[in-house]
Amino acid sequence: MNVNNKKLAEAIERTHGGKAVFLESVAVSETFQGLVVWEGFVSVFELSGHPTAKVAYAWSSPIRGSTKRRYFAVLQGEGIQTPTDAVRAAIVAEHQKKTS
Repeated sequence: MNVNNKKLAEAIERTHGGKAVFLESVAVSETFQGLVVWEGFVSVFELSGHPTAKVAYAWSSPIRGSTKRRYFAVLQGEGIQTPTDAVRAAIVAEHQKKTS
C-alpha cells in the first residue's frame, strides 16, 4: 500500500472505526451544469469490524492556500454504492455546511 493509501486507510479508521484494507483506485470526474467540480482518484477499501459498512471510499484534496491536504472518508450504504456516489455526497454535504 502506498503512503497516500495508508493515510486514507488511517482517515477511514479514525473517522468510522474498523480496519480498512485497500482494494483499488477508481478515477472519478464529477460535473455540475457542464463544469467539472471535482476530478481525481477515489480509493476503495474493504472495511472489517464496522457494525454496518463493509466498504469505504476515501480521497484527499489540497487545502487552498496551504501545503496540507483534507481527507474524505465515506462509507458505502444507502444511496452510496460507488466512488462517484461518495464524492457527490461529500460535495453536497460541503455545500450544505457552507449555506447553513
